[in-house]
Amino acid sequence: MFLLQIDTLNPIADTAAATTQTMQTGEELRFIELLFKGGWVMVPLALLAFMGLVIFVERYLTIRKASKDEMNLMLQVKQSVKSANLESALAICRNSNTPLGRMLEKGLLRIGRPIKDIEGAIENVGKLEVSKLEKNISILGIIAGIAPMLGFVGTIIGVITIFHEVSVKGIIEIGTISGGLYVKMITSATGLIIGIIAYVLYHILNIMVDRIILKMETDAIEFIDLLEEPGK
Repeated sequence: MFLLQIDTLNPIADTAAATTQTMQTGEELRFIELLFKGGWVMVPLALLAFMGLVIFVERYLTIRKASKDEMNLMLQVKQSVKSANLESALAICRNSNTPLGRMLEKGLLRIGRPIKDIEGAIENVGKLEVSKLEKNISILGIIAGIAPMLGFVGTIIGVITIFHEVSVKGIIEIGTISGGLYVKMITSATGLIIGIIAYVLYHILNIMVDRIILKMETDAIEFIDLLEEPGK
């Protein structure tokens, strides 16, 4: 009797699962169809969204790699410098392949010159490394500003479409204005969403870069202090 009940319930459960999956698929299709009703403005908005996503992922991975913990690097360089083994210190910096490593390498190559020259060389390399980290981040800021504007363009087009349909048909009804309303609302919402997301991602990357800059400046000062110690 118990097995019979299980056999009876299994088809019901399968049917419910299939119905749920069908409903989800139908909702996805309706959502895609709704986006298409936004008109041609949705094309540049989609391109901006794709470009912003690609830039964020590429910059995030690059900055994350550059922000890895460099405590061991600084410690090894200090030990090598204190033992007057500059070749070892240079090899350590080259093998690290990080912004801090390249800064310290430039400073090590200037040892023997005045401290001001060493500071200047390190500072110049630091500026170059920061500019590499900030590459293309500003594009996210541009996307954050352009996307809502494009959404507003879609709003204007939607309003124009509504007035045109009303003037042609001579009546105001839901069927007459629905097309323009779709364009107006969908493009506005899409532009705002893309703009907000791009704005957030832009500041996330800037915060990550600022942390690296602070760390680089701190380590550069520590390196200069090391060279100014008595006996160096």
